Amino acid sequence: MINKNELKYIQSFAHKKHWAQESVFIIEGPKMLDEAIKANWVIEKIYATHEWKGNIGNSGGDIEIVDNIMLSRLSHLQTPNQVIALVQKRDMLEFETSHQLTIVLDGIQDPGNFGTIIRTADWFGIRNIIVTEDNVGLYNPKVIQSTMGSCFRVNIHVAKPDAIFKDRQLPVIGTMLSGVSIFENKLPKAGYLVIGNESKGIREPLKSLITNPVSIPSFGGAESLNAAVATGIVLSHWKSSQI
Repeated sequence: MINKNELKYIQSFAHKKHWAQESVFIIEGPKMLDEAIKANWVIEKIYATHEWKGNIGNSGGDIEIVDNIMLSRLSHLQTPNQVIALVQKRDMLEFETSHQLTIVLDGIQDPGNFGTIIRTADWFGIRNIIVTEDNVGLYNPKVIQSTMGSCFRVNIHVAKPDAIFKDRQLPVIGTMLSGVSIFENKLPKAGYLVIGNESKGIREPLKSLITNPVSIPSFGGAESLNAAVATGIVLSHWKSSQI
């Protein structure tokens, strides 16, 4: 039986002050839980309805069966989906950049954009994303849910702008209106891809470190591209450049 304090604790993950400080984060739905288990993340507790068909033996953590009414009270989604779990946060390991492309996000603010960028990076085999300190937080429940499980495979590193580019010999690709069309460029296999803030684009000091400014040419009347969409277009062209 879930008491009032436990219910209040789960509900408090809707607020940044709580999810940013806790050692666990919240996920919802069978797919998200399956992805966390497959990636060997530590599951602390599971709240599930009788309809949940997950593998209880391999899930780890305590499991509490709840009815649909309680699940809806616990859930942060408009339509609750069978299971909610608390997952332990994980320290990201150091990584090398010399033989791969690393995405750099300069102050992305929209949780949906950030989550979709993580999911897109996962699709194209990008293992590491560096974000500036003012980027929307990874453990924001809206970010986590929009990754559709890719957050368990892509490492997110937070860094100050002056510490982002560890290897200054690598090219730094930046999406800028003044850049050369990506369709006229063969993008390098290894380096950094900088995606700017939704309203301000790439800001100083990162802008001054761009060595390969690129743009996505417009063929219609739209004023701008969504940051996540732009990331997908550039990564698609980057992958085709390697074939």
